[in-house]
Amino acid sequence: MNQDLQKLEDIVSAQLAGEVRPTAQTIREIIAEFRQMRMYAGKVSDIEAEQLARLLEEKHGISMGLGAIVDASDFKPWLRDAKIGGLIKPYYWDRYRQLLGKNGLPPGVIRSTDEVTDKILDRLGDPRDMSSWSRRGMVVGHVQSGKTANYTGLVCKAADAGYRLIIVIAGIHNNLRNQTQARLDEGFIGRDTARLASVDRGKKQKIIGVGNFDQRHFPVSLTNSIKDFNKATATTNTSQIGSYNVPVILVIKKNASTLKNLVEWLSEHSIASGSEMVEQPMLLIDDEADNASINIKHGKDEVARINGQIRELLGLFRRSCYVGYTATPFANIFIDPDREDEVFKQDLFPRHFIIGLDAPTNYFGAHKVFVENRDQHVRHITDNLEALPIGHKIDHQLLDLPPSLVIAVRTFLVARAIRNARGQQGQHASMLVNASRFTGIQGKLRGQIADLVGNIRSAVTVDAAKGAAALNNPEIAALREAWELEFAALGDGPQWSEIQHGLHEVLAAAQVIEVNSSKTSSPLNYDSGEFGLTVIAVGGFSLSRGLTLEGLTVSYFLRNSMMYDTLMQMGRWFGYRSGYEDLCRIWLPTEGVGWYAHISEAMDELQLDLKRMELAKATPEDFGLAVRSHPETLIVTARNKMGSGQLIPMKVGLANRFIETTRLSSVEDTLRHNRRVAQTFVDDLRAAGFVADVSTKVPRGYLFRKVSVSLVRDFLIRFRNDRVDPLTDPVLVGRYIDERLDGELKDWDVLLVSVNDGDAQLRSLVLGPPLGQAIRNVGPADLAKDILSISGSSRRLGSPGDEKVGVAPLKAAAALEAFKKEFEGADQPVPKTIPDRIYREVRDYPLLILRLIKIGTESGGAKIPDDPVVAWSISFPRSELNGGRVEYVVNTIKMRELFGAEEDEEEAAGDAV
Repeated sequence: MNQDLQKLEDIVSAQLAGEVRPTAQTIREIIAEFRQMRMYAGKVSDIEAEQLARLLEEKHGISMGLGAIVDASDFKPWLRDAKIGGLIKPYYWDRYRQLLGKNGLPPGVIRSTDEVTDKILDRLGDPRDMSSWSRRGMVVGHVQSGKTANYTGLVCKAADAGYRLIIVIAGIHNNLRNQTQARLDEGFIGRDTARLASVDRGKKQKIIGVGNFDQRHFPVSLTNSIKDFNKATATTNTSQIGSYNVPVILVIKKNASTLKNLVEWLSEHSIASGSEMVEQPMLLIDDEADNASINIKHGKDEVARINGQIRELLGLFRRSCYVGYTATPFANIFIDPDREDEVFKQDLFPRHFIIGLDAPTNYFGAHKVFVENRDQHVRHITDNLEALPIGHKIDHQLLDLPPSLVIAVRTFLVARAIRNARGQQGQHASMLVNASRFTGIQGKLRGQIADLVGNIRSAVTVDAAKGAAALNNPEIAALREAWELEFAALGDGPQWSEIQHGLHEVLAAAQVIEVNSSKTSSPLNYDSGEFGLTVIAVGGFSLSRGLTLEGLTVSYFLRNSMMYDTLMQMGRWFGYRSGYEDLCRIWLPTEGVGWYAHISEAMDELQLDLKRMELAKATPEDFGLAVRSHPETLIVTARNKMGSGQLIPMKVGLANRFIETTRLSSVEDTLRHNRRVAQTFVDDLRAAGFVADVSTKVPRGYLFRKVSVSLVRDFLIRFRNDRVDPLTDPVLVGRYIDERLDGELKDWDVLLVSVNDGDAQLRSLVLGPPLGQAIRNVGPADLAKDILSISGSSRRLGSPGDEKVGVAPLKAAAALEAFKKEFEGADQPVPKTIPDRIYREVRDYPLLILRLIKIGTESGGAKIPDDPVVAWSISFPRSELNGGRVEYVVNTIKMRELFGAEEDEEEAAGDAV
């Protein structure tokens, strides 16, 4: 964007700031009005003006809902009275609000951030209350959705309210902590702490961020953007915190040694200053609170080290607040608030409040990427096995890059050229490569990618200026092929000639860096001046949690994990992509696509549960119980309790849930047995008077109403599941049904699914009526272990709408209307895909779905069954009995077989390269 256009944007944005919801016409009228002024006459073309109008229309149409709040029963608000009484002067918040506006955050999002942070602050302790208090809460956001911006706003408001010591625990690696410190420097402190830490004390202070708006007060920082907490440095800066009239902040790494030093230093200074230290109200913000903060020991007196140190830190103060920020709260909810022993009573369970943050409407999240627009954004990695298998060892010989990675690099370079052509030269553009947990392999990847970029750079330098003749160079021809494949159909995008002309600028700036704990790692410094960075970042854990890659456009992700929180946190590609969302591409294994779609549904359910519980005035303990009862959180249980191999009794909720046999044995004897069992079930249905004919035909197959539970129960007992799949374990499901077989689950709907009716080759008479088979692919790695693990686009056996079958039309219509009403006033469109859960909630009877699966040839390998594979799904309605839960015992060895032990990362991998 040229300078005149930038000035016009700034002045029009200021004019629009007073509009609650400016219309497209209003925006264009204001632009036209300013274009008529002498200072802009002839300097902004009609095309540029229209581009600016669209940009502002997008920005000012973006909003963010206020989310949901679940409070403890003893919540007493205090903030409103303090504001009305003039006890709070919003100095720090006013500076930060101005910075958000200057940085282009939409006014609607700034207003929502203001309201949400007020709600969080109101649930912290009142700093004017001199009695002893301790508050524990959790804020649930979305990966890369602006949690740092939210808690920066909370820090500013807490400082305005009277909190004098604020500690932010950020990440378990230095680069994550440094990045958080730099953001707080800009958003709260107003000075560059790296400059303050300089050996040359004669250097002038560098004012940054909020400091440019008001310099009357600056908070004191005992850490800086290049160095974590250090006792000696802290002592040099202050002898007692109580003497400060401005807030003191520390941004520390989530590290046992750092926490130990901080606790010791605070204890020493508390003694030296009498009671003054412990009298200060303290706020502790735990970023990525699900990582390393959770108590994972199981003996009565054993406490995880970092967990204990955080609690010890909080215990130094008579008045303290703990707020955990996370996008994946499953682990936090497994902290048990009902344990009787004193150790667990003091744990970090968010017993006082849980707040769910809605993502802004322009959030580029899992649902948009893996459900709504999957074909546009997602590319499958199928060619890595020879070059870099997922389960490679530390000494793997990386001889070549997977061809898909080469294509991804070329796609990134072309995407950068398109962004430059759109006037985004001043913005950053990044590519993520996360393909190995070993730092040594990461270094080799960086080297080979750097060689690839070097070859492309040489080709561009020599031949890019030759017009059409440049395509005789195979490297330039390959770049054009990437453009044709990914971006040529964008419509109003630049044509190849313009992209080719801009390649020299892209390649001159492109750099390939390693981001990990090794000595060859390079810092990601996005403070680069007039032009944005063009960077390909290769790494592992540092790129998997917390670290933000600015302008992330292309991602190449070749990792293996099925833990919800691990997968979601590795999704660095989520976030905000204004002006280039259409260019974003993600390469990952086929099974990973299905897992992300699956997780998206689980996270949506979690946020919905929060909203329901807010309406029901439930408490955080109630919410914790609901999440711990969710069948899918067995995966998280495995993550947190994997070490001992013990038996873990837990309550699993099946009410209002949908379960499927997405994992089946591929052993032919087992498959043949299941076909016989299914055939017997269909024969029993026929004997009971159910016939698959015109009267029972529905669009998805044949539906039988009011089938006796005894027939269903017999089928489920005899059917052989994969031996390690807990969610469809016949013991778990059978026990749940047995407790309800005389009432809620006495009668069933049974659907025999038939698809692809027009394809005679996929029709089967295995179960009697001619049933069309659904084609599903399975994970090649599991297939090698005799397991059919459904991968596909959503890791589902069926398709949306299955659970609507059998629901009375009037009830289905009412459920749909109720779902649409959830979005009224939320400034968010109704999703394109209606979730089946809305029909599940109004079912009169449980639904058993029986289907035939044809394993697709894309699954690879010689173990693909030729004959149809029988699979089943169950949609359970709501239950009033025992909260819809049933007790189940998890064997952690069994869970490890299913989901795998969580990978050790980088340093822990033993790679010293």
